[in-house]
Amino acid sequence: MEARPSSNVEARVEALTSGARAAARALAAAPARARDTALGEAAARLRRAEAALLEANHGDVERARAAGESAAFVDRLTLTPARIEAMARGLEEIAALPDPVGETIAAWRRPNGLEIAQVRVPIGVVLTIYESRPNVTADSAALCLKTANAVLLKGGSEAQATNAAIADTLRGAVEAAGLPPAAVQLVDGGREVVRGLLGRDDRIDVVIARGGEQLKRIILEESRIPVIKHFEGICHLYVDASADLAMAERICLNAKVQRPSVCNAIENLLVHERVAPRFLPGMVAALRANRCEVRGDPATRAIVPDVVAASDADWDTEYLDLILSVAVVPSLDAALAFIARHSTALAEAIVTEDLTAARRFLGEVDSAAVFVNASTRFTDGYEFGFGAEVGISTNRLHARGPMGLRELTTYKYRVIGSGQVRS
Repeated sequence: MEARPSSNVEARVEALTSGARAAARALAAAPARARDTALGEAAARLRRAEAALLEANHGDVERARAAGESAAFVDRLTLTPARIEAMARGLEEIAALPDPVGETIAAWRRPNGLEIAQVRVPIGVVLTIYESRPNVTADSAALCLKTANAVLLKGGSEAQATNAAIADTLRGAVEAAGLPPAAVQLVDGGREVVRGLLGRDDRIDVVIARGGEQLKRIILEESRIPVIKHFEGICHLYVDASADLAMAERICLNAKVQRPSVCNAIENLLVHERVAPRFLPGMVAALRANRCEVRGDPATRAIVPDVVAASDADWDTEYLDLILSVAVVPSLDAALAFIARHSTALAEAIVTEDLTAARRFLGEVDSAAVFVNASTRFTDGYEFGFGAEVGISTNRLHARGPMGLRELTTYKYRVIGSGQVRS
């Protein structure tokens, strides 16, 4: 028999969820200007708290290094003055965006005189579960606050001190704006608390999950609440036969080495056999100059013999590190089949001067974001103009791709009559 959660865990879950539900009701009734004021104040407070945030983060980073975590993991965990400033700017940009709450999606009049409008409303209470990246704390809180959603933030234990410092700063700004501080709550405690929260479909409306395989298994197996997944990003870049090879090299370097520890960096490079002999020697040299290890299929190794042989597992591995797998393909059809087989449906790109190939790639690749002649690194809420994101959804419902403000709303129908009854 499965052990029941302790009374302390139950009490903690009850306090978190009841506070969040009450805060969601208050936020829904609050004017948009109060939420925008809170975001502006939060940005100012983040800047003023830079030293304290860096100190808290330093402790988390040192513990991660002592535990033997990878360089990519440590990079995702690390705050810098530039990253704190980026968080603050993101809050200000979110505040400046149009408020989607109350927006009329569609409106029509029925023959019987009923006036029907489909209108955006907040989802309610959002539980976001994530690992490593403390900027997610600020981004998720800001997007939820802008859309009048209460948010429960469950970051990984590796960033607990950093997340707590960020959340405290944001809660202070929320309270200063006259809004309920329970609108932004950091969840402490271990798996029992998470399990307790995942069972509260009466209080929590959606779970946004960002993390690794173990986290994914727990959430999907145990949640009674709808889950929006942000998991692996096995992204592809395909260099077509008609590609501008200088452009292809620039895009490949950006997509792989600019920040390899994030989900929208490419893990597999596909090159058409017609251009592979001209493209791969220089491309491999450029990758190696940026300390990136290259693993290749037999056709790649025939062109660049000292490339490490790729294993079958490599094509399905999210390295999040300076490692890239390379395959030579005979056609666009082969590239499309390869992507369909190995992609996790987050983002893929083609470099081509052939309009027909570009259209086929856009139409036939079934990923959340599909690019022509641009880096997959643009798969990001900030880069899409959303201010930030709570995640990049690989779901098909209800949101897909970078999740900004509109993805944190649902809708209801407002129906106005003049005494109509149904016969």
